[in-house]
Amino acid sequence: MDIKDHIRTIPDFPKPGIQFYDISTLLAHPDAWRVAMGRLAKIVGRHQPDILAGIESRGFLVAAPLALQLGCGFVMVRKKGKLPGPTVPHEYALEYGTDTIEIQEDAVKPGEQVVILDDLLATGGTMNASIALFRKLGAEVVGAACIIELSFLNGRARLDVPFHALVAYDS
Repeated sequence: MDIKDHIRTIPDFPKPGIQFYDISTLLAHPDAWRVAMGRLAKIVGRHQPDILAGIESRGFLVAAPLALQLGCGFVMVRKKGKLPGPTVPHEYALEYGTDTIEIQEDAVKPGEQVVILDDLLATGGTMNASIALFRKLGAEVVGAACIIELSFLNGRARLDVPFHALVAYDS
C-alpha cells in the first residue's frame, strides 16, 4: 500500500505558498492507518524504546497508539504552559524568534531509551529541541520517526539520532 495515496495536500495553508500535508485522510482510512502504524512499529521497535514521545499535537496521534502496540510508555511534548504539575522547559530558536516546549519533570528517568515521533519533519527545529529536552533529564534518545518527511527542507541534517519516515516529499 502506498501511504501517500492517503495523505491529502492542501495548497496555501496555513498561509500562501505553503503546501500542507494533511494526515486526517490517513487517519480516516482504517486499513491505511493500520498499515502505517504497522510499518512504524517495525521501524521504532528496532530501537527497543522504553518511552515514545509525541510532539504536540499530531505527534500524539502517532506516538500514543504506537506506544500501546509496542508496550512502551507515552510522553507528551507540549508547548509552554499546557502541562500540569512541574515541567522542564526547553527554549529553541525559530526563523523569527523563539519557542518553548516542555515535558513533565517526572516523564522520563535517567537512562531510559526514548524515540520521538511526530506526523511530519520539516526543518527539524522542534524535533531537535525535543531531543535536547529529553537529554536534559538524562534520557537516551535512540531515534526519531515521522509519517512524512519534507526532504527538500533537509531537517534530518539537524538531528543527531537515527531518523526514519514512512514517506518523503521532495518539493
